[in-house]
Amino acid sequence: METKEKMREIEVRVRTEPGVAPEKRMIEAGSSLESVMRIFEGRFRYPIYAARLNNRIADLTQVVTEPSEIVFLDTRDSCAKEIYQRSVIALFRKALKKIFPEHDMCIGNSLNRGIYTEIKDLDGLSHMATEMIEDLMWEMVKEKLPFSEIDHGEEQVVPHAGYLKSFDLKKYHDGIVIRISEDTYPHGLAPYVDNKNLYDAFEIQKEWSIKLGIETCADLNRKIGAGEIEDIIRISEALQEKNISDLADEIVRSGRRVILIAGPSSSGKTTFAHRLCTQLWVVGEKPVYIGTDDYYIDRKLVPIGPDGEQNFENLDSIDVALFNENIKSLLEGKETELPRFHFASGERVMGERRVKAGPNTPIVIEGIHGLNEALTPGIAKEDKFKIYISPLTQIRIDNFTRIPLTDLRKLRRIVRDATKRGWDARATMENWPKVRAGEDVNIFPYSDDADAVFNSAFVYELAALKKYAEPMLEEISEDDEYYCEARRLLCLLSHVDELLDGAQVYIAGNSILREFIGGSTIV
Repeated sequence: METKEKMREIEVRVRTEPGVAPEKRMIEAGSSLESVMRIFEGRFRYPIYAARLNNRIADLTQVVTEPSEIVFLDTRDSCAKEIYQRSVIALFRKALKKIFPEHDMCIGNSLNRGIYTEIKDLDGLSHMATEMIEDLMWEMVKEKLPFSEIDHGEEQVVPHAGYLKSFDLKKYHDGIVIRISEDTYPHGLAPYVDNKNLYDAFEIQKEWSIKLGIETCADLNRKIGAGEIEDIIRISEALQEKNISDLADEIVRSGRRVILIAGPSSSGKTTFAHRLCTQLWVVGEKPVYIGTDDYYIDRKLVPIGPDGEQNFENLDSIDVALFNENIKSLLEGKETELPRFHFASGERVMGERRVKAGPNTPIVIEGIHGLNEALTPGIAKEDKFKIYISPLTQIRIDNFTRIPLTDLRKLRRIVRDATKRGWDARATMENWPKVRAGEDVNIFPYSDDADAVFNSAFVYELAALKKYAEPMLEEISEDDEYYCEARRLLCLLSHVDELLDGAQVYIAGNSILREFIGGSTIV
């Protein structure tokens, strides 16, 4: 019977990547996805690490026993990227344990276009030790060490280490940055950057996570189960309020009047900007608030991008000349007419807002291009105070499994889009790659030019988002192309207990989280 099964042929429909036309092939029943992939060798634009088999994520060792639909995936797909990252981390741990048998790793956060990782109970990690670990990893890659010989728990990984050809290690402070292929650089590694500001912000958040006793999802669940989550919410909100207050004091001391706020999607920029205005008023004068969205050129004039669609996230869609003219006018104390952009009509109108600023009035500006000098070429550097905002969570699933910051932001956006735009989760996920691509061009390259970093994450927020995001993700049907991504996010949410309504009421009306879950008294 076994021989007959192997010789039986079945028809499969194969896509070499999502969105391309399928091709029919006859294969032997029981063939692995890896062997099917070899049939199409040379046809892939980027290295393949996983597949969708009948719309279920599968690693390449999985066998095909019946007529099936197969879509091969590279790191532009979130599920394939996760499998690749998980495989590199497992290989790193294998090499680490071989060189330092008494020590283990503790996964950290996104940093320097990689993943920051610390070695537990190891004092004084050297550059030489880092090189030894990386050299051993490359030896295992060359040997194509099977993952059956590498501890990876029950997680999906690539078939063998030979697949892992895009990574490197860099010693950084007391740990190591593991650099891995990502969705916006599927062909290799992104250029290395040194995010000094982000490292400092993560270290502060780590200290608070330890102080609160919440470093993993299991820790959070224990706090929820013990009825301690109300105190955690209050402390988290109080900490953010103190940080905003301290930031306002720093801005006033600096004497700079133009405060520019920028950060990636779903960072809470709008709520933060309004709360900062309140604190600046407390310690000085009432600020003038300006959103760069009001400086969009008329929608019909927005240039077409390479994908054939209008690109509203490009700086070319902003009237930079008028923006600089208005800011200079305000700094000079002149009464200034500011534009309003009407999104319904897609047109900018004048005559709805006239403002005059005093000699010490702060001008708070929020928008994705705020850190880019090309937005404010007419404003002197000594007049500008730049703030980078992002949710920099430190909570992880366990010591070897992190929660990607992009996933936290994606969940925030799914929930907010449902409330503010009437979008379902599928629409948000479909639009997400464009959002990410815009961030890589317009935001992340300028993050280290900021004078300050504000962390908008809450240690408990996955539990708060779960109530809203989970039912929306479960609505995506099994035959939908975004079903696998929905299941991946649902798997992430499964690691935390839901924050029930009785605890949700303790989230303040002016909380940044309210910008996403609703009930905001600000936006």
